Amino acid sequence: MYGLVNKAVEGLVRSKFGDDAWEKVRVKAGVPDEPFISMENYDDAVTYDLVGAACSVLNLSPEIVLEEFGKYWVLYTGEAGYGALMQGAGDTLPVFVKNLDAMHTRVKLSYPNLQPPSFRVTNESANAFTLHYHTHRAGLAPFVVGLLKGLASRFNVNMEIAYTRVEGEAPHDSFVIRWEPIS
Repeated sequence: MYGLVNKAVEGLVRSKFGDDAWEKVRVKAGVPDEPFISMENYDDAVTYDLVGAACSVLNLSPEIVLEEFGKYWVLYTGEAGYGALMQGAGDTLPVFVKNLDAMHTRVKLSYPNLQPPSFRVTNESANAFTLHYHTHRAGLAPFVVGLLKGLASRFNVNMEIAYTRVEGEAPHDSFVIRWEPIS
């Protein structure tokens, strides 16, 4: 994963738990005391180690850490120079989610080694849809739940999410999303 992701993990820990907590997470993960470079490609193990260390240091489950990171990621990327790209992806929740793959294609122009997930929307109705999430990276469904919750805040909607792991020929994560505007 690119350094941008690891910088966001650091930002989440520092903003919610303080600099001392980040220092403990960094040391436990075995990460050098130097800034992550956003455009540098790091081994996925670095990110997984950071999340594992955060779970241990903060005494939180991986699901909670990943969900919080997903919510934070929506805010972080919007402030880290990707706000215009996000605005161009859609002005409603379903339109934005349907454009995630196109958005990743544009991001890949700046990050040529990017290995983004793939998202597909099915069963769309007025206030519901099913999101299919395909990735080669294991265990990130809680991160997607956090992303969706972050997007719910961005688009000012209440959201219910039901998660299912789909096995078979093309294993993936499936999320049934029901949403309604906040009055």
